[in-house]
Amino acid sequence: MDKKALRRAIGEKKRALSPEQIEARSRVLADRLFATEPYKACASLYAYLSFNQEVRTRAIIERAWADGKRVAVPKVIGDDIVFIWIDSFDSLAPQGAFNITEPIEDGPVADDKTALVLMPGLAFDREGHRVGYGGGYYDRFLEKEKSHPLVALCYDFQMFDQLEVEEHDVPVDAVITDA
Repeated sequence: MDKKALRRAIGEKKRALSPEQIEARSRVLADRLFATEPYKACASLYAYLSFNQEVRTRAIIERAWADGKRVAVPKVIGDDIVFIWIDSFDSLAPQGAFNITEPIEDGPVADDKTALVLMPGLAFDREGHRVGYGGGYYDRFLEKEKSHPLVALCYDFQMFDQLEVEEHDVPVDAVITDA
């Protein structure tokens, strides 16, 4: 299946989820993340802010703060994303680039080269390859910052045996599913 067809198929399955299903599955995924060594070991978490039917990250961010971790979230600046430290949700604008919530300010820029990065995506495979939304923002970020541990959270229907990959695609270290 080509990436365009894959994005369409996964999008349909995600849109079929009820808000209750999204919340329940997100709780399962959050609990599984909290039990991992990468989460336990990290001092900082670079987390995406959920959009549409993505796995919810608000509770993950709140737990990270409660666990004494610093949290940064992405902001689109030009053709790149920059992670900005946040210490509350009050510092976010509800409709940033692509109508995704992002920090109001352009700083302070996160500077932990070993922060755990939660990777968004539409599809993943057992080797850690991912199909994103097509903008290449995370791949460009990770080309510059290669030392981050990378974890993806996804619904069971987003997991595939094998995906087509391109040379610039950066695989994640681990994929956690709700299945």
